[in-house]
Amino acid sequence: MISDAVIGALKSFVRSENIHTQESMAAHTTFKVGGLADCLVELENTEQLQKVQHYLNQIEMPYVVLGNGSNVLVSDEGYRGVVLQIGNRMNRILVEGNYMIAQAGALLSQVARTAMEHGLTGMEFASGIPGTVGGGVVMNAGAYGGEMSRIVTKVTVVNSEGEILELSNETMEFGYRHSIIKSQPFVVTEVSFELAPGNPETIRATMDELAAKRREKQPLEYPSAGSTFKRPEGHFAGELIMKAGLRGFQIGGARVSDKHCGFVINTGDATAADVRNLIREIQARVKEKFQVDLEPEVIFLGKFS
Repeated sequence: MISDAVIGALKSFVRSENIHTQESMAAHTTFKVGGLADCLVELENTEQLQKVQHYLNQIEMPYVVLGNGSNVLVSDEGYRGVVLQIGNRMNRILVEGNYMIAQAGALLSQVARTAMEHGLTGMEFASGIPGTVGGGVVMNAGAYGGEMSRIVTKVTVVNSEGEILELSNETMEFGYRHSIIKSQPFVVTEVSFELAPGNPETIRATMDELAAKRREKQPLEYPSAGSTFKRPEGHFAGELIMKAGLRGFQIGGARVSDKHCGFVINTGDATAADVRNLIREIQARVKEKFQVDLEPEVIFLGKFS
């Protein structure tokens, strides 16, 4: 539980209506599961982030930064601490020539759509990724041959001391589903992209084509975190899971998608424990059959047994 004193202090930095106690994390993740967070704070700007982060560090209060919750599994016990949400209150997008500057809370689909409207190409791959710009940069999100590392020029972050830093593409140390931010106490606040001039109708057609592929091959009708596992070297996770005989395999309300075995889905009544146990079972069976370790893309938040 968060004390009244801490809530009172948070209210000196953030408007009261943006502070939520005992908040269900099922409402803030694309898996649609998870228990209560002691407190969730919706941030509106970088200054609020700096002040709140500094205060929480001072009192040694655990906290985590969340975007759209599209790559997170929160335990059924919830989160003991403060969730700082950078979402639709920090989603401004600016276009300057071939450059786009987006706040971390902007959805990748929103940024891709804006690029199309301004006749800028290079962001089409991201049009169906359900995450935010901030989360996309942290994990170097990619799809259909595109990747954030190829279009990002600058990332603005706040460090644990509240300082604002600007990281170049080279400084970001991008790799497969990796960036330097995964190992540093940085919070992304803004990202600059360099795109190329293109025909809006051609860009729209490409986005429509990719959307059709996603609908055909991915279980978009169910809550999930997208691809559950990273691609193991020399293999495809979904193919290994299928060959291990796990298509449609289910624990509780969590199921290996029949449409794409690389997706673990919530059939409607899954718990976080169901999802976690299914992920563990998939890992064990693939390891036993193929001697391949599947590493989850999903981030686990809270306590799991």
